[in-house]
Amino acid sequence: MLTRSTIDRVVGAALEEDAPWGDLTSEMLILGSATARADLVAREPGVFSGGEVFAAAFRLTDPRIEVERMVDDGDAFAEGAVLAVVSGPARGVLTAERIGLNFVQRMCGIATLTAGYVAEVAHTGARIADTRKTTPGLRAFERHAVVNGGGHNHRYSLSDAVMAKDNHLAVLAQKGVSVTAALQGAIARLPHTTHVEVEVDRLDQIDAVLAAGIGTIMLDNFSLDDLRRGVEQVGGRATVEASGGVSLETVRAIAETGVDVISVGALTHSARALDLGLDIRIS
Repeated sequence: MLTRSTIDRVVGAALEEDAPWGDLTSEMLILGSATARADLVAREPGVFSGGEVFAAAFRLTDPRIEVERMVDDGDAFAEGAVLAVVSGPARGVLTAERIGLNFVQRMCGIATLTAGYVAEVAHTGARIADTRKTTPGLRAFERHAVVNGGGHNHRYSLSDAVMAKDNHLAVLAQKGVSVTAALQGAIARLPHTTHVEVEVDRLDQIDAVLAAGIGTIMLDNFSLDDLRRGVEQVGGRATVEASGGVSLETVRAIAETGVDVISVGALTHSARALDLGLDIRIS
């Protein structure tokens, strides 16, 4: 998902937003011939993500700027670690600084938070997955960060899979349409490669959904006891996903119910930016 064209499009738009008519401060104060060397420094420990994105902010501002990455995406780092070194024309370094930091701090924050969730369920067979609760326009960046933290991506967009949620089922019920028949009809029209998932919020909905032959069933906002019952009721006939209100405090117990996947919206909608700084070297 995180292709160079995607990176350049998003980062280019951010740079244009930040300096639509140039960087007035740098152009007025800094000589065009001046050069600078700066370190991307971790103010706290974490997991790195966004190296290509960080570098693109400088490359698109001035191709003469060089960015040497000291760690790879997915690497853990300690407080005080130098994560990258930036060198080149000083005006360009100063102009791109904030945009580069904004992206890499956000992506490292997501990767670090994801790694915390993954560690909590490492003793089980459950995988941690993201959701579509991403920042509009930044989904590829944020989902890349989830993978760097050891998590997995859910469907990328509405176009990638059939996922019938509570509101879809409510519309079917309002029209008096059988859920099983509706799902079977959809599956019959779909390519054989397309995955079908259905969300339920009660145990008594499970059998009708499974009867259609779907691939994944999502147990939404179930109690721990009902999650265990749901896993038993599904009995291996579909992948079981748990979702709804998952936190670092609850994810371990959810994983221990035997579910296969735990989707966590908080990975992207509630991750804080990691504290990183770009420090100019004074020599």
